[in-house]
Amino acid sequence: MELAKIQTKKSPYFIDIEDAPKFTQMEGLETTILTGLHGEKMTMALNTTLPGHTVPIHSHKHEQIGMVYAGKAELRIGDEERIVKQGDFFRIPSNTPHGDTCISDGPFVMLDIFCPLRKDFLKKLANEK
Repeated sequence: MELAKIQTKKSPYFIDIEDAPKFTQMEGLETTILTGLHGEKMTMALNTTLPGHTVPIHSHKHEQIGMVYAGKAELRIGDEERIVKQGDFFRIPSNTPHGDTCISDGPFVMLDIFCPLRKDFLKKLANEK
């Protein structure tokens, strides 16, 4: 997989969200890859849950930290559930079950940082090309 074909590299330091590659993980969940395409050791992504959709409870080996970029949702992490909105921060330890349901009129967008790199995202992105 050639990462240079996934994203046009205009600047090594500044990210243009309009040029960032996107893919659909499942119906109602869209992901925009912001970092992790050029040798970084972590991934930063915008994960967007569309209104009326739910991301089922899941877990992964990656640590995940983030901030609610837009919208509002019921966010479950482990055995705790909260209503979160723009500006709220969260952390999801490795292998901790989590999921969300968008409860706003507009999309629920999480700015997520994953460590280590989400190689599975890169594979999904390459498969959509």
